[in-house]
Amino acid sequence: MPAMPSDRPPPKRSPEERSGSGELGFPGLGLPASSGLRLAACLLATLLLAWMGLAQAWSWGGRPAEPASVQLAQLPPEARQTLTLIKRGGPFPYAKDASVFGNREGLLPRQARGYYREYTVPTPGARDRGARRIVAGRGGDYWYTADHYRSFQRIRE
Repeated sequence: MPAMPSDRPPPKRSPEERSGSGELGFPGLGLPASSGLRLAACLLATLLLAWMGLAQAWSWGGRPAEPASVQLAQLPPEARQTLTLIKRGGPFPYAKDASVFGNREGLLPRQARGYYREYTVPTPGARDRGARRIVAGRGGDYWYTADHYRSFQRIRE
């Protein structure tokens, strides 16, 4: 009697057995290993760029992109009050106000260390200093960040 095809599904193979077949080893995914590795590398690179903020901060030429600007009148009232205090020379409500801002993120124009100083913009309802800051340059340039140095807007008066 001739052998009849079985109605049973093929037996499941272990990851070790599948590795030689070009499958990635994720059940049901069925991608060739090279595609899976390429996909994983792309995802990792995208996550790293997003985390570091470089996707937005750097232009194609390899130089920092010019940050956006904001009119003084568009800033929250607390930021306008902080800018007034900065121009008066104080008094500042937070001990860390007027400390050197190192621009480690590289989002502001490159200057010598000590050129930039940072000041806290109070955040209503926050228990700590919050994320909002104004960074002042010695040349009279002022920068606002609402997200603790992840992005900046040049303040236009």
